Amino acid sequence: MITLRQSQERGYADHGWLKSFHSFSFAGYYDPQHMGWGNLRVINEDRIAPGTGFGTHGHRDMEIVSYVMSGRLAHQDSMGNVQTISPGEVQRMSAGTGVRHSEFNHAPDQVTHFLQIWVEPDQAGIAPGYEQKAFADADKRGRLCLVASRDGARGSVTIHADASLHAGLFDGAETAELVLDPARKAYVFLVRGSLMVNGQVLKAGDAALLADEALLRLAQGADAEVLVFDLAP
Repeated sequence: MITLRQSQERGYADHGWLKSFHSFSFAGYYDPQHMGWGNLRVINEDRIAPGTGFGTHGHRDMEIVSYVMSGRLAHQDSMGNVQTISPGEVQRMSAGTGVRHSEFNHAPDQVTHFLQIWVEPDQAGIAPGYEQKAFADADKRGRLCLVASRDGARGSVTIHADASLHAGLFDGAETAELVLDPARKAYVFLVRGSLMVNGQVLKAGDAALLADEALLRLAQGADAEVLVFDLAP
């Protein structure tokens, strides 16, 4: 079973300095039909205006992944990490027993465009943690590159959750397949461009929610950047 959710169906918040699309219920956006998918709880597509950002705030018991598409995101947290996340990099922060952090766009003239992703952890109360890795476009070109996983396989960042995340770039005749466990769930989010997903066309901001499917097929991309989640049911 495949359910499509178009970009314009998402929740939207305009705070002036921040413009954010919510794939699932978040903050002031509540939709009981879209509370998450499997153990995937949040996908916020955020655009942070130049010279602004999220002040210091706290999280607990959540695996938080940041995926930057353009611009840069400055990160500082209570674990002592001071980092800048650039396009092609994936950041994982395990909130665990509690962490405080801030995220800013220090550029004077460029918007930071990124995805904030939350996955529910396997267990509560773990020690907070941080990890950040870069993944070259060449590793994602015409294929699905593992960027986050439970065991840190193939150089991916380690998330403390029964989930994995692949990223891919597809154009023209490039295709890829991913075997799925029909007992689990999968979620496909198209970051940009257009892409055929199991015979259905997705455009930027669209998503495909998959259940009881044994195979994912990606084809006919046009400047497509895609994220594919394998999730606990």
